[in-house]
Amino acid sequence: MGSRGGRRMKMRKSMVFSGLALVLMLFILTGCIPGDGSYDFDKPAGFLSGVWHGWIAPLSLIMGIFSETVRVYEVFNTGWWYDFGFYIAVISGFGGLSLSRKKKKDK
Repeated sequence: MGSRGGRRMKMRKSMVFSGLALVLMLFILTGCIPGDGSYDFDKPAGFLSGVWHGWIAPLSLIMGIFSETVRVYEVFNTGWWYDFGFYIAVISGFGGLSLSRKKKKDK
């Protein structure tokens, strides 16, 4: 019975650590969301910003519901290169999920 209690305690510590790590990661990710005012006409968002904004698009969408300043897409961007980076990130991040699923074989 002693080993079960130890396992439960380790499991709880692991879950608490994972939860805190997730919350910390969410705070870090929200530091550079589209529409936060870090880009303007003189300094537009480029390709790498497009990739980053594509990866965090779901968080930006959720935060945009509660804040008028947060957008999914950065308005001040370099044009085609930003669009390309955004598109590549969205497709690789969300399209990759369907590629990793195993398909059931019919018998």
